Amino acid sequence: MAFNMAYDLAALMVPTKAAAVYAAQENSLFMNGFIIPNIVVPAGSFSAQVPVFAKTSAEVLTQAAHNVDDITSTKVLATSNTITLDLFAARDTLRDLGGVNPTELGRVLGNAVAQKYDEAVVVELLTATVTQATDATINPLWDAAATIRQAGEMGQLMAIVSPAYAAVLMKAIGGAAFAGGDYQTEALRNGFVTKVAGISVFQSAHMTALGVVFGADAMRTASQGGLDMEMQRRAEAVGTDIVASYAGAAGLIDDSRIVELV
Repeated sequence: MAFNMAYDLAALMVPTKAAAVYAAQENSLFMNGFIIPNIVVPAGSFSAQVPVFAKTSAEVLTQAAHNVDDITSTKVLATSNTITLDLFAARDTLRDLGGVNPTELGRVLGNAVAQKYDEAVVVELLTATVTQATDATINPLWDAAATIRQAGEMGQLMAIVSPAYAAVLMKAIGGAAFAGGDYQTEALRNGFVTKVAGISVFQSAHMTALGVVFGADAMRTASQGGLDMEMQRRAEAVGTDIVASYAGAAGLIDDSRIVELV
């Protein structure tokens, strides 16, 4: 190694942490907040409060006379949803003896944290209670979109599907020419399948069901900072403990804006 790990932890930290952060951001579908909007939780707190406002009605004043008609005051009710952060972490010991590249170790730890976090987000997505029957065609996407649109969601729709169902969609649509897109990370670029019926479809290896379709306000993720890393010299191990961690969680906010394909 180019440095003595027993006395130069700072030189070890920089390349290892850089590799871990890059790997986690590139290989996570959800850390960047593109698919599911993310809320930053300030230091000193471990949860985020996300309000959901009930619908209200507007009025029409026809031929209103001056100083005669008033608009009725309505009380907009809000329900608070709490997202409690979890800590996702991976640890290894880098021994003094041997030629392990610390940047490779950082990459492995970053990937491990990103994978565990994405798995947790998919589990939360699958808590949806509205379901849509699925066959081996593209039709269920249209049906799921119609269900969500009828509930009043007219914004951008997203879908996370399994690789098996992604293959079905690509065969039905016409091949890889429909894939692609200018997205932020490697996971988003490689995970993108197609856009159909106003739905941007992504695939995830962690999706255990066929998939879910949801609007932008159906889910929220919350995080405190980004991927972090710390190191500690451990003499009895003749090496250095390296821990990568990420504080985050996902929460289902509005169950009327998400449909599970079953």
